[in-house]
Amino acid sequence: MRLIVLLTLASFAVTACANKGLRQLQPTSKGPDEFLVAPVKPLEEPADYATLPPPTPGQGNLTDRSALNEGVVAFGGQPQSANAPVPASDGALVNHVRRNGVSAGIREVLAEEDAAFRKRKARFTQFRVVPVDRYNQAYRRQALDPQFENARWRRAGARTPSAPPPPRRRLQ
Repeated sequence: MRLIVLLTLASFAVTACANKGLRQLQPTSKGPDEFLVAPVKPLEEPADYATLPPPTPGQGNLTDRSALNEGVVAFGGQPQSANAPVPASDGALVNHVRRNGVSAGIREVLAEEDAAFRKRKARFTQFRVVPVDRYNQAYRRQALDPQFENARWRRAGARTPSAPPPPRRRLQ
């Protein structure tokens, strides 16, 4: 009996050490979400208070950061070109990417489908004795085997120079 209790306590102790990180699909607390707090630019005093734009409740402020503009600047572009049309020099690239068609609102559609998928997979999974990796549980059938895919593409004649070599098999 003592052995059973000891093994049970040891298994609980080992499972408590797991670090799930971003793989936990459910909120872990009812506290504030740190991703809702956005850093802002420092306040600056305008040169002339008469030229300030009128306040726009619910809209962006002068101190709000723009991830899109910051990304454009990081890649060497101009911030005002973030919402500009595609330059003519990139037209061939854009046409090549769109050759099979473009789905309108693809991000929203995928977000809705993923939320429905996770909800469907999580119906009867909340009753567990030990913690479970919900990410692997939800996406198990959609996972790819990298070695199999690499071999499949190489058999098809595609060059895969950046792929790592297959793992060595141990001699027994």
